[in-house]
Amino acid sequence: MIKARRIQSGRFHKSKIHNNAGMNSRQIKQFCKIDSESNVLLEKAMDKFGLSARAHARILKIGRTIADLEGASDIAAPHVAEAIQYRSLDRRLR
Repeated sequence: MIKARRIQSGRFHKSKIHNNAGMNSRQIKQFCKIDSESNVLLEKAMDKFGLSARAHARILKIGRTIADLEGASDIAAPHVAEAIQYRSLDRRLR
């Protein structure tokens, strides 16, 4: 977890934020790029669960954090899938 914090601190060293949760839409586009497999997965979840654009952004931020925890430079389909599961769980608890 400390390693992931260091990764995020390095990523945002020139900005006013310190972690992935604080990313704005421009930063999400810059730091949360996903491959076509991950994009298909995310789009299917968006349709199936009726998620908003805001939820889309949150899933990408969470996926970026999961990738950071694993020390991965790119967000992969398993990271997106895990982030979708957390989002789905969050919706059920409300």
